[in-house]
Amino acid sequence: MPGLLDGKVVLVTGAAGGIGRATSLLAAKEGARVAATDVSEEGVAATADLVRAAGGVAIALPADLTVGASVDAMVAAAVDHYGSLDGAFNNAGVSGGQIGQGGRSVADWDEEAFDRAIAVNLKGVWLCMRAELKQMVAQGGGVIVNTASLAGLTGFKTTAGYAAAKHGVVGLTKTAAIEYAPTIRINAVCPGYTDTDLMKDAKRRSGSTIMSRIPFGALAQPDDIAEMACWLLSDRAGYATGGSFVVDGGYMAG
Repeated sequence: MPGLLDGKVVLVTGAAGGIGRATSLLAAKEGARVAATDVSEEGVAATADLVRAAGGVAIALPADLTVGASVDAMVAAAVDHYGSLDGAFNNAGVSGGQIGQGGRSVADWDEEAFDRAIAVNLKGVWLCMRAELKQMVAQGGGVIVNTASLAGLTGFKTTAGYAAAKHGVVGLTKTAAIEYAPTIRINAVCPGYTDTDLMKDAKRRSGSTIMSRIPFGALAQPDDIAEMACWLLSDRAGYATGGSFVVDGGYMAG
């Protein structure tokens, strides 16, 4: 049986670890040729090595996704190497805890940290979409999946900059989905609490409370999110656009 993504070229951002690395590996396993990108040159090179060691095809493209010229060059490099861009998973992100704001209420966030959260989690997604959409329009089609969050669907205490950015990602996804339908499909995946570096601070501060609210009784693993991302990138999801697909072990149902 062919893989979900046989013959497709898929770009994955935030690919140095966590959900991005898991999606790079799964996309390659499903037949995609992967362009893995991240601000961490060492991390993204390691991901590409893991893909190739597993028998897949991947290149590493270090890039700063908060800088338009860097994003444009990254997308151009992927297209120059593979000849097209069939799918993109805009996944790179940073949590409040990773920028020193863990546990802080709205009025207590530092301005610089708030700007950083918006720059990485929202502006970075828009810059990627801008470059990807131009290429996909030129070639006549494509698929984009953006990583939002449960914090893009409802309020979460002490997540000010992160929640604001992720709500923005959901709105950006919906708007672009309308504008580019039916030629280009654009969706968001909304992970619940997932066992990655983004989760470390929240797990340390309130891990038992979080776990008590997840009906599955466990954190999501990066592979759980990768499965949804790859399905949305595939032709199997051919009538899905503008959606926000929750993968949270039942958290939002409670």
